[in-house]
Formats: sequence, structure tokens, C-alpha cells
Amino acid sequence: MRAVTDLPHAVKEEEHFWIPVSDGTRLAARMWRPLSSDDQPVPAILEYIPYRKRDLTSVRDSIAHPYLAGHGYACVRVDIRGTGESDGVLTDEYLEREQADAEDVLAWLADQPWCDGRTGMLGISWGGFAALQVAARKPPSLGAICIASFTDDRYADDMHYMGGCLLSDSLAESGTMFAYGACPPDPALVGQRWREMWLRRLESAGPWIIEWLSHQRRDDYWRHASVCEDYSAVSVPVFAACGWADGYSNAVLRLMAELDVPRMGLIGPWSHKYPHLGVPGPAIGYLQEVVRWFDRWLRDEDVEFDEPVLRTWMQESMPPSTAYEKRPGRWVGEPSWPSPHVRRDRRPLGPHRIAAEGERVESTGLTIESPLSVGQFAGKWCSYNAPPDLPYDQREEDGGSLVFDSDLLTEPCEILGAPVVRLDVSATAPVAMVAARLSDVAPDGRATRVSYGLLNLTHRESHDDPSPVVPGERYSVEIQLNGVAQAFPAGHRIRLSLSTSYWPLAWPPPEPVRLTVHTGASSIELPVRPVGESDEVSLRPFDEPEGAPAATVTALLPGEHRWTVSRDLVDYRGALDVVKDNGVVRFDDSGMEVGKRVLEHYGWTADDFTSVEGRTDWTMSFRRGDWSAGTRTQQVLTCTPTEFRLHARIDGFEGERRVFSENWDRTFPRDQV
Repeated sequence: MRAVTDLPHAVKEEEHFWIPVSDGTRLAARMWRPLSSDDQPVPAILEYIPYRKRDLTSVRDSIAHPYLAGHGYACVRVDIRGTGESDGVLTDEYLEREQADAEDVLAWLADQPWCDGRTGMLGISWGGFAALQVAARKPPSLGAICIASFTDDRYADDMHYMGGCLLSDSLAESGTMFAYGACPPDPALVGQRWREMWLRRLESAGPWIIEWLSHQRRDDYWRHASVCEDYSAVSVPVFAACGWADGYSNAVLRLMAELDVPRMGLIGPWSHKYPHLGVPGPAIGYLQEVVRWFDRWLRDEDVEFDEPVLRTWMQESMPPSTAYEKRPGRWVGEPSWPSPHVRRDRRPLGPHRIAAEGERVESTGLTIESPLSVGQFAGKWCSYNAPPDLPYDQREEDGGSLVFDSDLLTEPCEILGAPVVRLDVSATAPVAMVAARLSDVAPDGRATRVSYGLLNLTHRESHDDPSPVVPGERYSVEIQLNGVAQAFPAGHRIRLSLSTSYWPLAWPPPEPVRLTVHTGASSIELPVRPVGESDEVSLRPFDEPEGAPAATVTALLPGEHRWTVSRDLVDYRGALDVVKDNGVVRFDDSGMEVGKRVLEHYGWTADDFTSVEGRTDWTMSFRRGDWSAGTRTQQVLTCTPTEFRLHARIDGFEGERRVFSENWDRTFPRDQV
């Protein structure tokens, strides 16, 4: 990425100040704004997240916010209450209080003498969620948002539940926020009250999965802050971006289809990263696009937007790998979404094959009862480009699956959108799941997963009101796979694989289940975009990535990243063990030394569905001079046929002395999961 030092406006930074909200709480903020804004007010752009502005996001912030400020905006990074140096405690995500605070912050910004009264919001992940959710509340100053890696549906399309199946990323995310919510504030900014603030956070901390397991179906808890409940609530222009390797790309497609505001969608090959930092590449000049968007909607500049509603990276075929530096392909543009270029190609499923559209196939019942090992090469629900977290060669997974292959492709085939699998299916138990995977099979047999979807069969009609499966009864069900843009070359095959488990990506059902899939009445629908189809729009090329110079950090201890799949053939114990160790680094501008080590373990024994367990262990440390504080957190989730069981623990340390400890033991009835 090109570091830019010569910007249109000279910039000044306020490293730390307080913004009061309506209940008297003070939120910690950092700001970059043009020097000229003292006399010539500018719009303000807010990024609102809980990830510590002075250290954990400071490098990323230093690239984006001074760059935007240098183009004429007051850019403000605010830590949500209970994080960083902000007062209060944080006990869950996307609460009413959090969103009300954001409205207060926007009102405060709009009222400052250096602000012209107009505001925007920018964010990725939590910041993208926050911007979209706050936009739906219609704060008067908010004029536009730029969001990345977000969802509009907190139940069906976030890291907690997918198709009514419990995701292991729910445990992983709970581990993240269990640790982050208990981090100490910086004494250099809050003084001696840091210890009082920190102890209050420790006392209020807890594993958030307690709340998430208390709501295993779509209820009012999940409807809150899910913008899909009322798209018309969003009345400001929206620039929405994501990557195909991310977990959130479906939301971009939905917003382009459902919003009735000026909007622009962008989906590249990236993981959970801003597009100017995007990996797998190619990364793009995203910050230039953000400037153009805000110039048009916050400054009323005459920026010409002859743009498609949706621009996506059409990925070319690649051998399976757990990490890619770049994904070859090309940009394609769609004038609207759903696109007039895409036709739905419904292909019947015959015995172990995907037939041609309109072909008559034999009707027969095919059975599958998958081992728990299917899923060990699935990768993460959401790739963070923490190699190796992408899915690997699917051939081993396919050995425990029901497989349907197309004939050899005689010409290239490209798809854009969400494939849909329709099954005529019966099961042998009242709670069952189906994992459906779409793969690109090369002539040498290697299978690269292109997309996938999950369905808890008790949720076949509703996520709100699931109902048990009647063993032996046939059901017509629909599984929507994740949207994707993918090119299948001539000489390859398209493969659909079905399994009854997908651990550890998703928690398996209470007991092994045998599914019977009836061919003839089952099908797959592919969103085919004819090769060579005119885009009907002229695609302006993206600039190369650029930003302000990144803040410097010094590595003090090396890190380690490792994924290990293991199997003991004596006791048949299998495991996926993940190490994400950032070592210890010093943030040079603040002098803070931060250590972070994360261990995740997902285990099982043979085909005992009650033997599965997930565990997260986090160690975080903060040090400057002779001051140090840190936490260790652990979660262990196990199950019986009728319950989930959680044990969790947190310990707080000053130096080597433990100053706080608490344990949790909770059980949760399995609500048809």
C-alpha cells in the first residue's frame, strides 16, 4: 500500500478527549481534522467500536483516519462504553444503550464549532454493524455511511447461528469479547482511577455466549438491531463492502436488493479486512472510494457516480488452499440487484449426479450418515486471513458425504449470487442437520469449496418456531448457500456434497442421523451469469491502495499461528487445535506493550456426538514501565443429548499477583439444536 504524506489539507490530531453522553458517562475519543476546520467547519465521520483506539486498532486507524482528515473531514474514533478508556462496562453486543450513546456522540459532533453540522459513519465488522444500526434510528445529522463486513440479520447471518445450527464461531467470538471486555484502561489517560475502572469491568465481565445460548431460536433478542426487520428505516446513502472469503458477504447482496436509497455494493476476494488492506488480493484503493462517497453525500460536491449498483470480483478457479495471497479474476458490474444478467438454472439431482437443466432423472432414495470428522477441513465461518483458516481440499470431507457431480463442463460456467439446494428428504431422528457444499472439481480430482450452507431441519419452516422432524416422514426443504462469484473452467466438474454433520464449523445434532435424499424431486439452482455477458456499465478502474503512513510498532516477542488436525487411533480422539499468538509488541507512539495469545480447541471421540467440546483460552497483557495488568480467560462448552454445558473462568493480574478470579457453570436446554 502506498503511504501518502502530501494531502490536500494539513491535519492536526487530538490523541485523547472525552465525549459526554446523556446519562453522564464519558466516552474516550481520538480525532484527526483539518487545521483549517478551526475557521472553515467540515463534516465529521465517526468510527465507533470497542477495540481500544490507543493500541489494538491504532495502526489501522493511523492509515485511514488521517487520510480522510487530509481530504477535508473531522475523523473521530470513539471506544464504546466499557472499552479502552471509556467509562462504564460492556456486557453484550448492539445493546440499546450502545446505540443511544452513538446518537449522543453524533449530536455532540454536529454541535462542535469545527463541524458544519453534517456527520457520516464508517466502520468494519462491529463498526459496520453500528453504522447500519444507527442509520436505521435516523439521527438528524447523519448524511451517509460506508460499511464493511457487517450483517443486517443478527440471527440468520452472523457468527452465532446459521440455518438454525449453532456455529463454533459463536464460542470463539464470546472468547474474544470475554477477554476484550475485561482489558484495563490506560493509566496514562485516566490516572489512578484505572484500577477502579478495571475491577468494575472484571466484576461485570462474563462469557457472552451465556446470552446467545439462552436464545437458540429467532426471537426479540435477535430481532433487535436487525435492520432486515425494516429496511425502510434506513434513509441515508449506503456504501457497503465485503469479501467472498468473509462471513458477511450475503448482507451486501440483500442491501442492494432491499434498500430504497442511493447505494453501492462492493464484494472483492477478501477476508475480514478493509478492502485497502484486503487479503486475499487484489486490494484496492478503498479509501479513495470512501472519500468520493462522502464528498458526494456530505459535501454535495459534483462527484460523478456512473457506477453499477454492485461490483464484484469474479473469482477464477484455484487449487484448494488454506490461504491465498491473491485470487485471480476480474471485476464485473451489475446495474441492479437482482441482476438482469443472472438466470436461475435449476438442475435436477439424479443418482450421484447433477443433471442438465430440464433432464429427466431416475427417482431413488440415497442415504448418508456422516462421521464427525466431516468438517475438519472446513476452515472458519469467517476468515480473518489468519492462515490457515480457509477450507482445504474437500476430497476427504466428501468421503463422508453424499456426492453429486455434474458432467465434465464443455465450456466455462460462471455463477454470481446464492445457489439454492432443494431436497426431498427424510431423517431417522427428530433433530437433524444438512450441510450442503458446492465445489469446483479439477481434472486431477482436487476439490475447492466454492460455497456452502447449513440447515437445522427443525428450522425447515421457521427460525422463530422450529418443530421436530418426524422420523421417516418426507419433507421438501430449501438450503440457501452463501452468495459467491465463481468461474468454473471447461474440463472441470461442479460438485454438490451433502453431510449430516459439519464439525467443528457447526455443532452437531444430539445423536447420529441417517438422511435419505430422494433424487428426481431434489435439485440445485445455480445463479448463472453467461460468460461474455455485457456488463452494460463502464467499470471505472480502482486506484491502487493508499493511506496515511502507518503508526509504528516494535516486536518484542515473536508470535505464532498454527492449525493442527489430529487423530489418535488408539482412543479415536480427534481434534482441531488453533494457535493465534501475536507475541508482544510495543506501540511506539504510546509506549504500551501488549501481548495476546489465543488457543482454541475443538475435540471429539469417534462418532460419539455427545463427546464434542469447544474450548477457548485467552491471555492478554498490558505493560508500560513498572506498570502491568492482564487477564486470562477460559471457556469450555460441552453437551449431552439434552443440554449444553458451559464452564468459564476469568483471572485478573497486576504483575504476577492475581487480584481477581471468578468462575461460571451454566447449563442450557438444547432447543432443537
